[in-house]
Amino acid sequence: MSADDDQQSDAGGPRVLVLGGTSWLGGAVAAHAVARGASVTCLARGRSGEVPPGMLLVEADRDAGAEAYAAVIARAWDLVVDVARQPGHVRSALQALSDDAEHWAFVSSCSVYARHDEPGADETAALLPAYDGDTAGPDRYGEAKVACEQAVTAVRGDSALVARAGLIVGRGDRSDRFGYWPGRFALAAEDGGPVLVPADLERRVQWVDVRDLAAWLVDAGLAGATGTVNATGPTTSLGHVLQEAAAVAGFGGETVAATDDRLRAADVEEFMGPRSLPLWLGDPEWQAFMDRDVSAARRIGLSCSPLRETMRSAVEHERALGLDRPRTAAGLGRADELEVVGRVRDAR
Repeated sequence: MSADDDQQSDAGGPRVLVLGGTSWLGGAVAAHAVARGASVTCLARGRSGEVPPGMLLVEADRDAGAEAYAAVIARAWDLVVDVARQPGHVRSALQALSDDAEHWAFVSSCSVYARHDEPGADETAALLPAYDGDTAGPDRYGEAKVACEQAVTAVRGDSALVARAGLIVGRGDRSDRFGYWPGRFALAAEDGGPVLVPADLERRVQWVDVRDLAAWLVDAGLAGATGTVNATGPTTSLGHVLQEAAAVAGFGGETVAATDDRLRAADVEEFMGPRSLPLWLGDPEWQAFMDRDVSAARRIGLSCSPLRETMRSAVEHERALGLDRPRTAAGLGRADELEVVGRVRDAR
């Protein structure tokens, strides 16, 4: 970062530092902060995407520990937003920056909870054991986020906002866990084929639009909001979600409903991963994974866009990526889906 860049970062407006501003959520946080007149600096490796317009990028690898923050220390930050998942990254950031940060927001996850079978559980629910180490693999994501939360609390006490995000969706999402549905209905509207859906459409679904989460992190963070809250949206039925997905996709064709047992017999996985059916959670131990109390977050300003608006963003993103692309993160490829449809029909 040059001297001119440094002068630009000292321009008017609140000073916001985003740790990871080129990733999906981090980029949305940075973009919203710029839109509300903040001077925004993003510290990131710069490999996850483009830096949103109007902000400065400080390229650094957080694996380097405290040295990674050399270019951003000893400054008065009005807000630091950290989206990290590795405990070591969170600890080193706090060590380097906490004394100079008026407000701190950390993005955690509802995956920190030990159980997901109690509808409407709030933030007092039992957590997973904290990961003991600095770097965790994807299979220890929840435990790592618990350790991250503990690190934030150890340094900031009760003067931080810890946002336990739910399923984050919308434009830019590459997880396919939500966008699969408007994308699949759009593809079926083009090819005239049926769409496979779970038979139980009353199960609860809960999500948060990336734009809503990002805006709230910045606005609530700068306002001095603190506490640990479930940062996701209200619940609705899976049937309502699929109805909206079909509507924005212009789908008016046939849906084929399959029970949990028939989906399992066809080797379809739940929720995510290859050959899965997104948003389907038939396991009783996971029935409330997307059904958590969000009243605490709503009290400090989290509001959510209408489902139709989020669906429109999702289907536009799906069309840009390609409706018939291979599905590896979540979802069924079209050929696999039609094969399962055939098996379900044969079993009737």
